Amino acid sequence: MKVLVAGHLGAGKTTFVDVLSQIPPVRTEEVMTAAAQDIDHTDLPGKTSTTVAMDFGRLHLSPDLVLYLFGAPGQRRFFSILQDLAVGALGALILVDTRRLAETFHILTLVESLGLPYVVAVNQFPEAPDIPVSRLREVMDLHDDTPLVLCDARDHTSARNALIDLVRYLLTLTPEPVR
Repeated sequence: MKVLVAGHLGAGKTTFVDVLSQIPPVRTEEVMTAAAQDIDHTDLPGKTSTTVAMDFGRLHLSPDLVLYLFGAPGQRRFFSILQDLAVGALGALILVDTRRLAETFHILTLVESLGLPYVVAVNQFPEAPDIPVSRLREVMDLHDDTPLVLCDARDHTSARNALIDLVRYLLTLTPEPVR
């Protein structure tokens, strides 16, 4: 099973894949330079590198069921890569940083245009504003049936629970056939 992990620059996608992967994750991180300062917002605290193609992790759910996590770059200039990574994905987990909600809208629009079901996971950064879930839903203009969850991408249990929420949501969309 393939799952897309999407979100804007610095939302925590690489960390999310790293925390859950049972193999050493494949990363395509490159150092952010002054040349990209206006493009990649290098003023983000502690952000010195960025994903330029994808992050890849693998999670064995059972001996015969494997979940493949594909983390997509979050910058608009890499949206064609996100579109390619979405091919064959069952759904997407969209990570959001409430300090930069405006940067989320382009990702939501793109994932929706691809017809990919998704769950929004608000990554709880320590210095991020605490915004009520009802207000977040309103600001992001989420459909009532689109799940919105809170998570900490650095914490294995929290990240796992967000992924479980995505899988549960996907199961409501495609119920198991009657045997």
